[in-house]
Amino acid sequence: MTSARPGPGVPTATYRLQLQPAFPFSAAAAAVPYLASLGVSHLHLSPVLEAVPGSTHGYDVVDHTRVRAELGGEEGLRALSRTAREHGLGLVLDIVPNHMAMAPGHNRALWEVLREGPESARARWFDIDWDAGGGRVLLPVLGGPLGAELEHLRIDGDTLRLRDQVLPLRAGTAGLPLPELLDAQWYRPVWWRLARTELNYRRFFSISELIGLRVEDPEVFDATHAKILQLLDEGVADGLRVDHPDGLADPDAYLARLHEASGGRWTVVEKILADDERLPPSWPVAGTTGYDALRRVDGLFTDPDGAVELLTEYRRFAAPQQDRGGVWDATARRAAYKVLTHELATETERLTRVAVRLCAHSPDLALRDRAPWALRTALEELLVRMRVYRPYASGDAAAVITEEAAEEARLAFVVPEEAAAVDLVRHLLVETPGDPAAPDHADRLELRTRFAQTASALRAKSVEDTAYYRYVPLLSATEVGGDPGRPGISPREFHLYCARVQDERPLTGTAVTTHDTKRSADVRAALAVLTECPGRWAELVTEVTRAEEGAPDRQLAWAAWQTVFGLGPADEERVRQYLLKHVREAGMYTSWTERETPYEEAVTAFAAAGPCGPPGERVTAFRKALEPHIRANVLGTALVHLTMPGVPDVYQGAEGEFRALVDPDNRRPASLPPENPGEKAALTRAALLLRARRPDAFGAAATYDPLPAEGPAAQHCTAFTRSGEVITAVTRLSLRLAESGGWRDTGLPLPPGHWVDVLDPARKFTGRVRLTDLFGPRPVALLERVTQE
Repeated sequence: MTSARPGPGVPTATYRLQLQPAFPFSAAAAAVPYLASLGVSHLHLSPVLEAVPGSTHGYDVVDHTRVRAELGGEEGLRALSRTAREHGLGLVLDIVPNHMAMAPGHNRALWEVLREGPESARARWFDIDWDAGGGRVLLPVLGGPLGAELEHLRIDGDTLRLRDQVLPLRAGTAGLPLPELLDAQWYRPVWWRLARTELNYRRFFSISELIGLRVEDPEVFDATHAKILQLLDEGVADGLRVDHPDGLADPDAYLARLHEASGGRWTVVEKILADDERLPPSWPVAGTTGYDALRRVDGLFTDPDGAVELLTEYRRFAAPQQDRGGVWDATARRAAYKVLTHELATETERLTRVAVRLCAHSPDLALRDRAPWALRTALEELLVRMRVYRPYASGDAAAVITEEAAEEARLAFVVPEEAAAVDLVRHLLVETPGDPAAPDHADRLELRTRFAQTASALRAKSVEDTAYYRYVPLLSATEVGGDPGRPGISPREFHLYCARVQDERPLTGTAVTTHDTKRSADVRAALAVLTECPGRWAELVTEVTRAEEGAPDRQLAWAAWQTVFGLGPADEERVRQYLLKHVREAGMYTSWTERETPYEEAVTAFAAAGPCGPPGERVTAFRKALEPHIRANVLGTALVHLTMPGVPDVYQGAEGEFRALVDPDNRRPASLPPENPGEKAALTRAALLLRARRPDAFGAAATYDPLPAEGPAAQHCTAFTRSGEVITAVTRLSLRLAESGGWRDTGLPLPPGHWVDVLDPARKFTGRVRLTDLFGPRPVALLERVTQE
């Protein structure tokens, strides 16, 4: 796939910029000369359309027809594009098809719907269940029950003001007494806590401030994509990143429509693939944004055996309950139950209503006489056993909603006859809806759609936003797209994955740090070293925890010490804010919606006296002693990412050493070029310039072949060739290597020809090279085949 006009088409490498009012288009344009010199081909921009004022991320879109004024408006974007073109760069735009901001004062489409109700021309835009709300949209915007908020309600012309909220009044209602006026609106303002069980619009995960869009409707698709398609057609941008396609009613049809409308531009989707799940082959996209690659790269530098030892030490130290951080699968399962019955209770209720309606009114009498509680239980038990994010219309739903899961789900029922609800529900979910003319076809289709959408929200909330903060033996494994139950992989597994990517989707995106990662790649690379010294780490944690008795609980202590180890010396406020977010997400002793002030005060005191106090200095000293091995992981992760199959995405500032925690810590305005670039930046630049100089060695027609080392320490070298023209070699598990006697006579037989070190052209190799020589100046090597002079 190439661009329809002259100029950059398919990227060779992208650079992610987090646009925000503090870093607008003009700041990005100022950085273009530097970014061009780095060797990337495209700037990967966070969402550029009009968003809620002050938004630091842009995913809360309010107007699809305008480029965001706070970033510089459309002229600012076009000026950035022109500057980028002058330096040989293109643009990739991040688009948000799943949702808009629930901000009526800024979202004019939503304003119309709230003013005019279901008869509004824009009512079809939003995924609202009008029947469930008695014909009104529930708006969870009040700080307390209505009676306690009356003093903050006032009528202002044809609007209703609620503190900082502005809502439209239905025509002819402005003069009514307040009780009648409120009852006459197409919406119902309520205490925000009612959203958990009463909400009647689809949202992004459990975020009530983001309302779901119905882009499956062609009219809605056209209206919400016209500006983006115009920017592509006029050469302002070249490619797309699609945010959260799993939330859509029909991702298959959406991506097919987008592919056709965009002229087949290079497009990647933010799709998290679980286990050995593959991207649906029918999707006309280049691939994913790269979390599947991230998991394999991290796993390569993690010692599987050491991870098991670390888990044992963690259990001995913290004594967690099995389903509250002790065993991964049990922890994830318990978190899923909690999320379904709390954060996603309204989504579960809506899905149950569909099932009840279908069974009550279907002409298929075999569906009749099913108790609502039994259908709800069957749905919940199948949902919590999903191993992937959701089924797709183009896939085999029976392979996703498995018979094994159904067998386990039946155990939730005491009466076997009632357990038949599981088989009934599974049948409805895995079988095609059948004849479109059948009277129950719409309900069957809606059941499958709602189940898929709820499943993806559940997986994200229960795994990424809950279980990852409860199961903490190795924090680098609790990463988006990761598998904490199996954090390490073998070089053989890594090579098989890369060969498959090159064969199936060679232009997919790859990433190791994103705006959504829980920790940047460099923090995770440091943490992975702990799998090589689990006993020493456990001894240290025991000592510093004994020295600082203020730890509120031992699971938090284990996670906190890892945090300061991964970061190194860090500002106390950063650590404090992260630890508070950690315990609120975990939801075991406090949460975002039910704050336990004494516990949170104890967390704050512990952060100051422990991780950020004298005991923390011992942890950072331990880190310093392991610095050579952290360096090997940091440089190895960077080089593998930049040379493996796929199109690498470099996160802003991460070309140099970049130590960041989860958002908002990792979304701070960029400082480009980085203030302290260091050797990682030199490595990144060299690899990116090599990709730009020799695109055929890395592109769609390239090849990938493992290059095995020979000798007593061969397992500590992972190497591969790209198209027989480039060699990547990295040191793996360098601490274990040092403890076992080093490289000794281990060598790497190079393919025929003459090879030069890209980082130091004076270093040349041919034939078999001893790894002590190859890795002399640094623990990684990037070689390029050259013609002998």
